[in-house]
Amino acid sequence: MASAAASFRSPNAAPIGGIVGGPVAPPSDFNTEEYGVIDEPGFVGVASAPLSTFSIDVDTAAYANVRRFLRDGSMPPADAVRIEELINYFDYDYPHPEAGVPFGIATEMADAPWAAAHRLVHIGLRSTPVATADLPPNNLVFLLDVSGSMNSPDKLPLLKKAFAVFVEQLRPQDRVAIVVYAGAAGTVLPPTSGAEKPTILDTLSRLEAGGSTAGGAGIRVAYELAREHFIEAGNNRVILATDGDFNVGISSDGELVELIERERESGVYLTVLGFGTGNLQDAKMEQLADHGNGSYAYIDSLLEARRVLVEQMGATLLTVARDVKLQVEFNPAQVKGYRLIGYENRRLRDEEFNDDTRDAGDLGAGHSVTALYEIIPAVSDEPVPGVDPLRYQQIAPRPEAGADEVLTVKVRYKRPDESESRLLARTLTKPSAGDDGPSDAFRFASAVAEFGLLLRDSPYKGDASYERAYERAREALGDDEDGRRSELLSLIRTAENPVAMLLSLDAVEPGRPREVPVGTGERVRFRLGGVQDGMYTIDALASSEGFDPVLHLYRQAGNQLVTIATDDAGGAKRLDSRIDASLTGTESYFIGLEEYSGLSGSATLSVNERRERR
Repeated sequence: MASAAASFRSPNAAPIGGIVGGPVAPPSDFNTEEYGVIDEPGFVGVASAPLSTFSIDVDTAAYANVRRFLRDGSMPPADAVRIEELINYFDYDYPHPEAGVPFGIATEMADAPWAAAHRLVHIGLRSTPVATADLPPNNLVFLLDVSGSMNSPDKLPLLKKAFAVFVEQLRPQDRVAIVVYAGAAGTVLPPTSGAEKPTILDTLSRLEAGGSTAGGAGIRVAYELAREHFIEAGNNRVILATDGDFNVGISSDGELVELIERERESGVYLTVLGFGTGNLQDAKMEQLADHGNGSYAYIDSLLEARRVLVEQMGATLLTVARDVKLQVEFNPAQVKGYRLIGYENRRLRDEEFNDDTRDAGDLGAGHSVTALYEIIPAVSDEPVPGVDPLRYQQIAPRPEAGADEVLTVKVRYKRPDESESRLLARTLTKPSAGDDGPSDAFRFASAVAEFGLLLRDSPYKGDASYERAYERAREALGDDEDGRRSELLSLIRTAENPVAMLLSLDAVEPGRPREVPVGTGERVRFRLGGVQDGMYTIDALASSEGFDPVLHLYRQAGNQLVTIATDDAGGAKRLDSRIDASLTGTESYFIGLEEYSGLSGSATLSVNERRERR
């Protein structure tokens, strides 16, 4: 399906994308980001509510988004912090599945680090990774937002580079089509074999941003294309990449969710990738992925794109268990009250656990899922919510309650080609005096949870502290070959005292150029020192063609940084980025360089006053 806004052209043709003269990206200080409200439930009494039921969540968008806020010099909004997604961003050393079962189950209990009188229960699921070569054939439709709101370096330019990395992983048996949408939606690349990488990459390279955002129309076109070329026993999926700012046609969350729910019945699933800042519609994208039997990730760098689309390609594309639900039954002889940390929008009614028509989260190949419960021991004098004694019946504990069993975890799941669920169960007993203590997985996951409680300023954070979270995470780093756990340490330090982190940065002063190394996917930042009232030019000259770090100028506002201006040299096909700005000596300014090209190099950073001070 072609349109005036986006149509297929042969290689070397004109750029593909939005309508000329359409809306452009909003100014850098214009913020319309939206997050779903998180209402943290309190403790629940076991006497009146012994069951806790929820759907798994394999999304990781919240962690990458929190990282983006902290790297940009500001604290994330509380509702952007979904603690389960912070925890599930990391892999844990859970047992591999038994023969014939798609995932393994691990359980563990130890003291709650932020509440000495409480205990923390750790439940983990892990599926077996599948190598890219062993994946079933893929029928993929890239649904790409090329509207005017995508016209900034961290949106469409990063999107194009991210999908180019993904395309390099495709095999001859895989098929890819590309649908774009702006003021209208259209197919710019018909289904094409993965063997024809130059054709796919050429189409990606010619995408340009402009126009309004007809996301609903794009979703319809993408699903129609995926259905027409459906591969039996293959992976049929739409991959939506957007900032989520739908403003033409179907745009309400309810209408979009209904559309996605209808389409998923065809066996075509949906993966959502969020991009950009300023107008990120996080709540909408999370909902779309949840109802489309897929996952939601936020891409803040090319390194994150590689993690999601290359390293975790099997987890992103291949579903090994559908509608995975957990139900935990607590033993009233051991547990007085409990609280599930996170998963606020994944809670289910207890009777929905056995209802095979109730949709729940899907588990991909190589995914791990972690859930933490903070529990109040039965011997505690701490009050918990409850109900008055019943008049007509009395519920007495069964003999099993007298044992050392703390809880039983039940998991229901469906195989991808089945409609009836299967049941697994595991029992957790009290740790004995001779146990070795909590595992590294427990300690690291609890440190991430404590970090999340602090970021949210949760009413249940107890005596949580950044320092203790940092030390526990540091002690449980393990091998950390990819450096992601070490990165968490840096984020904890930044969140602990963002003003001190800003003041500790090296300074760049007018008239004193300096060469700055910038690694692949890295962000570097400097204080701008020696500034008085006047007009200044800030230059970043890249060391080589193709290496195109984006230049940012920030102003400090309290303990946050506000972007004043941005320049992307690479997008302009030149080696230097330049910002002209009127600065005052009473403000604090910062300069940032950010690498999106997938290369490493250096840039000469210089600041020069253009005229006499006012």
